[in-house]
Amino acid sequence: MAALKAEEQNHLQLMEREEMDAEDDLFEAIEKLINQGINAGDVKKLQDAGIYTCNGLMMFTKKHLTGIKGLSEAKVDKICEAAEKIVNYGYITGSDALLKRKSVIRITTGSQALDELLGGGIETSAITEAFGEFRSGKTQLAHTLCVSTQLPTQMHGGNGKVAYIDTEGTFRPDRIVPIAERFGMDPGAVLDNIIYARAYTYEHQYNLLLGLAAKMSEEPYRLLIVDSVIALFRVDFTGRGELAERQQKLAQMLSRLIKIAEEFNVAVYMTNQVIADPGGGMFISDPKKPAGGHVLARAATIRLMFRKGKGEQRVCKVFDAPNLPEAEAVFQITSGGIADAKD
Repeated sequence: MAALKAEEQNHLQLMEREEMDAEDDLFEAIEKLINQGINAGDVKKLQDAGIYTCNGLMMFTKKHLTGIKGLSEAKVDKICEAAEKIVNYGYITGSDALLKRKSVIRITTGSQALDELLGGGIETSAITEAFGEFRSGKTQLAHTLCVSTQLPTQMHGGNGKVAYIDTEGTFRPDRIVPIAERFGMDPGAVLDNIIYARAYTYEHQYNLLLGLAAKMSEEPYRLLIVDSVIALFRVDFTGRGELAERQQKLAQMLSRLIKIAEEFNVAVYMTNQVIADPGGGMFISDPKKPAGGHVLARAATIRLMFRKGKGEQRVCKVFDAPNLPEAEAVFQITSGGIADAKD
């Protein structure tokens, strides 16, 4: 019996190594530019600017790249030409696109009903936004995902580390302990695989994102949590006439999140606040809408609306998604995190 268990463990480890090798094939390290005749010093300048893969390089405009100290327009043209020889950023067939989608990992939420609603769980290479009122379960799901992301993919996890950017002081490491125990994991090891940062201004929040590229290029991260995405923007832009600037800065940060998700095949889970909706109509009781306007709406791949149910029960509704029907699921908040609701 023990020999059989050891054999299963070895099989799991072998599959995980194969997945990591396949992952390496998806992302071309920026150092490969040196083989294409690019100066090692110029490659270092790109890394200092937070660009660590050729895939990530192709996500920036030439205007942005020439803004990096020491990179002239001629150098940038040469770098981009070299990157295009390594990474195909032209047209591909629908069949190739389908094959590429197979690299997407779906991370369990801890609730089978919620997983089924989401087509298997929280997707990598996408941004999932959860909005709702206070205590509707958004941050509880974030804490559960901190643990479930570290499960092997065979157990519907992400087999990777977690980055958590906290803008409202809601992260509780002690909350991770019972969730880890529920999944049969060592709480200490789980906490060691979560990197955490408390952001105090929208600029600090953006700079924390810039520093993540270096970490994600070196270690297998599968989840980035931003809780909440809009809070600091609502605090730092309060004067009249500042809305346009706020939305521009918010768009830049969201663009960075999209690039991180696609460049490193990471699931981005961000929580959002709700605001009163005067246009909600007189027949809708207590109408609310997600903050952030059209800028945030367009950036999120999947938008989920959370609301309170009976007792510890919560309801999640698919508000907007390219591949999911508009439906609802009921789940429950337990000491071990998000779980299926009990009748």
